[in-house]
Amino acid sequence: MSQSATGAAGPLTLYRCMQEALLGDGATLLPAELLAEDVVVETPFSPPGMRRHEGREAWLAFYRARSALLPVRFEQFRELATHQTSDPEVIVVEYELTGTVTTTGLRASATLIGVLRVRDGLIQHWREYQDVLAISEALKLTPEDLGGVGMPSL
Repeated sequence: MSQSATGAAGPLTLYRCMQEALLGDGATLLPAELLAEDVVVETPFSPPGMRRHEGREAWLAFYRARSALLPVRFEQFRELATHQTSDPEVIVVEYELTGTVTTTGLRASATLIGVLRVRDGLIQHWREYQDVLAISEALKLTPEDLGGVGMPSL
């Protein structure tokens, strides 16, 4: 595991913290305390307006606003594979999330791939490739329903 000069955790340790945070109270994949001030969060397969967020506060504001449209209680975070890279700040992860849609009781899962860059013990960049179709079907939403409200397309 990579350690910064300050002894801060590397990407694998922060990825494990992300797993725990998603299954706990106040579930979130990207807890504020793990994010660098200038973090970049990308979901390239998301609808326009949701694909790129620059900065911790911008991401947190977006996440809070979108939480009401994603009424899911995550119950399982199954790690499929974790790939170390030649860059000690970066790992690539494959995982499956299983949860219950709280408005319908439907239990569903989706497979995701993430690329995580950590520097000085904080997440600098998170790029997540989501199974948007599985997520939309579970929530009974169209991809357009998931579009960024009041946000410009990228």
